[in-house]
Amino acid sequence: MSRDNRVVLITGCSSGIGLETALAAAGAGCTTVATMRDPDKAGPLLAAAAEVGVTVDVRRLDVTDEQSIDACLKEVVADHGRLDAVVNNAGGANTFATIETASMAEYRANLEVNFFGVVAVTRAALPHLRASGGRVVTVGSSRGLIGQPFNEGYSAAKFAVEGFMESLAPTAAAMGVSIVLVEPGPVLGTAWGPNSGLTRQGLLDAAGPYAEVLERYMDWVAHSGYPGAQNGAEVAEVVCDALIAEHPDFRIPTSDWVAEYAALKLVQISGADLQDMARSWLT
Repeated sequence: MSRDNRVVLITGCSSGIGLETALAAAGAGCTTVATMRDPDKAGPLLAAAAEVGVTVDVRRLDVTDEQSIDACLKEVVADHGRLDAVVNNAGGANTFATIETASMAEYRANLEVNFFGVVAVTRAALPHLRASGGRVVTVGSSRGLIGQPFNEGYSAAKFAVEGFMESLAPTAAAMGVSIVLVEPGPVLGTAWGPNSGLTRQGLLDAAGPYAEVLERYMDWVAHSGYPGAQNGAEVAEVVCDALIAEHPDFRIPTSDWVAEYAALKLVQISGADLQDMARSWLT
């Protein structure tokens, strides 16, 4: 199967990494299905696609709604004949709070979008990907490898994604489906980060007894300038490479900074030896 007729579905394409990945995949010749919870927000994507001369197929998909996922996949396979790859990108709901000052609803929202959304889309896509010998590419996070203060809920969700995909990968491989985790660090301009509407003072006002500690953390962020930060297009390039590579690594950092950061915790960043070991248990 050549990249020219590969049908790729990407979640969370209204902005950020998802928007840029849709453009990159379409530019690489893939039939690109760009999904989002609210298709009325597709304007920026469609304008960017027209500007660079590519076509994207915009569809509604809410990763927290199984009926929405099933309906979208059914329509995609009916209209395009098959599904060759899924990019789990949709995410959000970071609270920038600690457990004592954040609500359980906020923690559950983190898991619902950032973890269970990934599980639900992957689960629904797997029968189609088994049929095509396809691929799941999931956008993880350096915060799913190393926890970060005041990111507890988000880190917990991304840690869960790591464990889920690492466990699924050898089983999926036995069925002809490859699993890839793309690991970015901080990403500038994402809707849940600098553009989330959260303000420094608002966060401090809600921090209660943790306000002084939170202020020190925010000062570090401000003075460090988000070390290793990339824009969405840079991350999307790595995601697109992971989509079309013949034999991609299980885990792919998006920059040298992420690789060095991940190496503080991981003996082998690619995860190849662990995958080989787990696959040996299935043969």
